[in-house]
Amino acid sequence: MSAHLQTRRRGARPVIAVTTGEPAGIGPEIAIRAAWALRDQVHCVLLGDAAFLAMTAADIDPAIRISSLSMMAVRNAGVPHFGPDRITVIDIPVSAHVRPGVLDKENGRAVLATLDAAIEGVQAGWFEAVATAPLQKSTINDAGVPFSGHTEYFADKTGTRQVVMMLAGQPFAPADAPPLRVALATTHLPLKDVAGALTQAGLGDILDIIDHDLKTKFGIAQPRILVAGLNPHAGENGYLGREDIDVVQPAIAAAQARGIAATGPYPADTLFQHKYLKDADCVLAMYHDQGLPVLKYATFGRGVNITLGLPLIRTSVDHGTALDLAARGLGHANSDSMIEAIATAVAMADAVHAARTNQ
Repeated sequence: MSAHLQTRRRGARPVIAVTTGEPAGIGPEIAIRAAWALRDQVHCVLLGDAAFLAMTAADIDPAIRISSLSMMAVRNAGVPHFGPDRITVIDIPVSAHVRPGVLDKENGRAVLATLDAAIEGVQAGWFEAVATAPLQKSTINDAGVPFSGHTEYFADKTGTRQVVMMLAGQPFAPADAPPLRVALATTHLPLKDVAGALTQAGLGDILDIIDHDLKTKFGIAQPRILVAGLNPHAGENGYLGREDIDVVQPAIAAAQARGIAATGPYPADTLFQHKYLKDADCVLAMYHDQGLPVLKYATFGRGVNITLGLPLIRTSVDHGTALDLAARGLGHANSDSMIEAIATAVAMADAVHAARTNQ
């Protein structure tokens, strides 16, 4: 369990929205297990089909009690502060019977409705932050709703022009390793499109967002950002491509002129070493598979996906829906990443509160 939750002041359980994700995946199970494990420290409010979640909870542990609320009731009176002896669920019903491991496009819109409810709840002051269980993009698209992912959906619904995906986690080794944070300059793009998507202005915006959110949502006074080069050996002085000279270097120089402690570009194949990372707060990788394989190797199972740049706090797990595990029945999924996602959301909410208090 996060050390932050162990030291948070007693009696002040933060209220965190937890969307339960694709109902046929492991999301409902890990959301329930995490909420129950953290019940003394966090008031987790699950968003999903109450009947299905109650049935799942009873199969996990008959001692778990579920208190169901309708969206209408919450809009009228807010979220009741039930004690830690039960889990609160805001009922967002599915349209079709849920078969674990089997996708059904009829439930795609219900999954989106949980995200809408979470956003509404933060904006209304019901929740301090949102932690999301994994969803299945194909189910939502098959339901007739164009959907590219949580990150893009939250940005669109909050009117945010630019967001940054960052994954974070505590490496398993070495023992004295600081948290590893890896942000992405580009996310779900074919590799052939990455170079064309990088611009000086775009990288500048990304560095601004990383610097701002590490200060305001993580409480880091002067974030130190290491920037990976795009090409092998960071372009090797132009021999392996000029993008690092013409795009990445000028973006870093401009950020430094704005007071941001960014350095690079560094060759990505040697950047992820303890001797460099121990003095860094974040690494900015140029594309998805440049940075995330390293992070997931070092932290998998307790990594957290964080969306920077939003006007709210949103964290998530570092894995997908695991339909194969869901099909095998309860007890095969690991809820550690969901626990860490919730704990990270609480830590970020506390940092935001502290920053506002100190203004």
